[in-house]
Amino acid sequence: MSGPARAGLFIYAKELKNIARFYGSVAGMSNIHETDEIIVLQSPDIQLIVHQIPEKIAADIVIRIPPERREDTALKFFFTVHSIADVRSMAAQLGGRVFNESWQGPGFVVCNAMDPEGNVFHIRENTAT
Repeated sequence: MSGPARAGLFIYAKELKNIARFYGSVAGMSNIHETDEIIVLQSPDIQLIVHQIPEKIAADIVIRIPPERREDTALKFFFTVHSIADVRSMAAQLGGRVFNESWQGPGFVVCNAMDPEGNVFHIRENTAT
């Protein structure tokens, strides 16, 4: 993707660098810009902007280890990955989790996953040949 992104996603994070490292690794994204408040990650498919939650607000947010699953949100995004098995192992090493339950779609399999702050998202693996 060259030039400004046409589509993307914001994630507000208590631990900016930790969340950016997680998504950069599990989604195979490159860090293309970084300040004290944001880290911009990019893949050929999407741009992800990880935004630091202001300290005043972050002080009241407790992130447990392991994180508590936070899925009561109106939006859930997904990434296509080469191998769910590989991402499962990587996510665990980085403080997240890929859940065991999976669903088949036309040409893909999908699992719910969780980042180190408990945000739930999907990972998809293509199964079409």
